[in-house]
Amino acid sequence: MQAKQLMLGLFGSAILGGGVAVGGYKLLEPAQLVPQAVAADPQVRYTSQMRSTSYAVPEGLNFVAAAAAVTPAVVHVMTEYAAPAADRRQQQMDPFLRQFFGDQNEQFQGQMPPGHPQVPQGGGSGSGSGVIIAANGYIVTNYHVIEKASKIEVVLDDKRKYDAELVGADPNTDLAVLKVKADNLPFVKYGNSDDVKVGQWVLAVGNPFNLNSTVTAGIISAKGRNIGILSRKNNMGLESFIQTDAVVNPGNSGGALVNLNGDLIGINSAIASRTGSYEGYSFAIPSSLASKVVDDLLKYKVVQRALLGVQIREVDATLASEKKLNTLNGVYVEGLSESSSAAVAGIKPGDIITRINGVAVNTSSQLQEQVARFRPGDRIKVGYLRGSAAGTAEAILRNATGTTGVVREEAVAASLKYEGATLSMVPAREQAKLGIEGGAKISGIKGSNFRESGMGDGFIITRIDKNTVTKPADVKTYLDQARENQGALVEGLYPDGRKAYYPIGQE
Repeated sequence: MQAKQLMLGLFGSAILGGGVAVGGYKLLEPAQLVPQAVAADPQVRYTSQMRSTSYAVPEGLNFVAAAAAVTPAVVHVMTEYAAPAADRRQQQMDPFLRQFFGDQNEQFQGQMPPGHPQVPQGGGSGSGSGVIIAANGYIVTNYHVIEKASKIEVVLDDKRKYDAELVGADPNTDLAVLKVKADNLPFVKYGNSDDVKVGQWVLAVGNPFNLNSTVTAGIISAKGRNIGILSRKNNMGLESFIQTDAVVNPGNSGGALVNLNGDLIGINSAIASRTGSYEGYSFAIPSSLASKVVDDLLKYKVVQRALLGVQIREVDATLASEKKLNTLNGVYVEGLSESSSAAVAGIKPGDIITRINGVAVNTSSQLQEQVARFRPGDRIKVGYLRGSAAGTAEAILRNATGTTGVVREEAVAASLKYEGATLSMVPAREQAKLGIEGGAKISGIKGSNFRESGMGDGFIITRIDKNTVTKPADVKTYLDQARENQGALVEGLYPDGRKAYYPIGQE
């Protein structure tokens, strides 16, 4: 038990130190090479061209060729941050706000991810890394590298500089896609991280401590790691890291992890550290998962998250004894809703899921990674044990709303009418820019019951009293509940980052 607590303590102290993920959808296609010239169409499916090349260690374990091939395509991502003037007003309003929020309104205590700037009141700057994935200027980096940035600049290995546009972002995988206006850029070919073996040599390339184009070497230490750094309020954080002992430090965020063929197998993402610097373990998002996320952002502007719809628990000796299980493998199904894809497919509480499309799953992160490679509406085969009998079910995956449809950006931006005003979802790119998750943007205030509140059109509601707002319907729910009380305090910010607070229904 002490050893287990020690390990949990180590990984619980993990700090983001690199980048998360990069993307494609059909991950197990026959091997193809990425062409050296890619069309400028942002909808092109770059990541369907992952290479499933066999891994061979170069004679004499020579890292030179891989380093030379990859380094020109790893960029330095420079960010600038403007501190909203409302930050100072917030400090002055704290005594007033505590009666609504209590200690939850206090500034976040704890360490920020390495590579993520801690922005002072007067603004600030930060830096990280990124990987060029297409010759026409598409770049992958971490969400935490560009979160809340008012300006993003990319510096190439040859010192060329470009202003970068944020194409899309996904906080749940700590991933963002940038675009620069350039052609014929060097880029990294995708490798298939499913082919990666523990003990295999890899290189990490990035810009730690503002030291441009730094290459380090190590081996794959483990696969399928979940270290708890992407826990989100909606419990949708997704982790299944490749663990390496390649040296990764602050500034490596978004950099490349490649095999000795120079193929991209992961995006450096995190370090386990008690000091904020490298202490022996680093983590990267595997390309097989990351590629799908980027593909979604390029094609739909929104990540298509497919869900099996089960509450799961990892099988260990304690659970096996408690439930009288005949195996220590697989993932135990504790519960599921009647309308979930798993339930419709015939999965029942007490079953042990052992495989997804023939791939063995023994941990929650492995199961989530395999399912997350697909989109709502896709069919997968779920291998399971029911008692001592093995079975296979075909499940049609669903999205978070319980349907099999693909969600597009226009659907995400769908709105509803409430008290005469219009409440709309906040596009993912705007969420990433402002560093928020969810929210509801209000408009049409002059002709609504909000007109006396002082709120302006375009205001993004993020909290109502102690409740987090993730979608327009939350505003209606929480304000309807507040009618029975003495009103509510609405918290949020404007598109330029200014924070504001408005009392609603208070005398």
